[in-house]
Amino acid sequence: MDTILEVKDLKKYFSTPKGILHAVDGINFTLERGKTLGVVGESGCGKSTLGRVILHLLDNTGGKIYFEGEDITNPTKDQKKKLRQQMQMIFQDPYSSINPRMTVSEIIGEPLKIYEMHKKGVSCDEEVAKLMDTVGLARRLYNAYPHELDGGRRQRIGIARALALNPKFVVCDEPVSALDVSIQAQILNLMQDLQEERKLTYIFITHDMSVVKHISNDIAVMYLGEMVEKCDAKELFHTQLHPYTKALLSAIPRPNIHDKTRRILLRGEISSPIDPEDRCRFCTRCVYAQEKCFQSEPQLEQAQPGHFVACHYWREIEEGKVKAQEV
Repeated sequence: MDTILEVKDLKKYFSTPKGILHAVDGINFTLERGKTLGVVGESGCGKSTLGRVILHLLDNTGGKIYFEGEDITNPTKDQKKKLRQQMQMIFQDPYSSINPRMTVSEIIGEPLKIYEMHKKGVSCDEEVAKLMDTVGLARRLYNAYPHELDGGRRQRIGIARALALNPKFVVCDEPVSALDVSIQAQILNLMQDLQEERKLTYIFITHDMSVVKHISNDIAVMYLGEMVEKCDAKELFHTQLHPYTKALLSAIPRPNIHDKTRRILLRGEISSPIDPEDRCRFCTRCVYAQEKCFQSEPQLEQAQPGHFVACHYWREIEEGKVKAQEV
């Protein structure tokens, strides 16, 4: 197994007037080269913060990050600059992540100029034109400004800029959520083609379960800063062990109106991520919650080969020994 990224007990806390907010709390996973890890969960669960901490756009509070076997948890300024060539990010809103005063060619070519690629025998203008061809941007848009383009073309600019330095690893932070459905499909297909051509490794952050099924090899489900379930993408859609994952998948719209799949509605109060208590963070909304859930926090354990879950009663729920109750 060729592991490109390993995260151990990664934490990111923010200080607030009301206490310490646990945005990312004890995340562990490994990611193989050329694969895609989908990260899903509700808004505010820490998905984007996780990606930004891995790329050092935010400083971590605790834990370790290893990239290609090297500890990059606290890189020096020179190490960070080198990492920027190998690790990139595609942002959710393409318009807010690019400079509106720069043309398409200037935006895509900026990383090439910062890293002085012309000194290495690379013609910036030619490389920008090639990148535009790669992501499907017409060369007639070379001197266009972002406000003159639609959302799909703007996102292609973001993808071209991320690929400019030929990175090995890319964090995709909900790259298609702001786009029309037809454009979403084009961008997803483009990203898969680029992954195959360039042997890219992705972390794909989204709240759309249909999208993550299409693009991911493995899926990690997050809830209030913690990873509650992780396994192969096909396995997750076949067998969900955590009650929260079951609820997420039940919300996927189905084209067959006669499909009798029961929608699981989550009721109850959402636990506060500020100075959280030592208990299951989902217990206040879980129909299977028992006394133990309110007394101790479950740890992520391997339930089946390659299938990890953080739930005290996942086995009893599967066997029907714990019945659903009203929250």
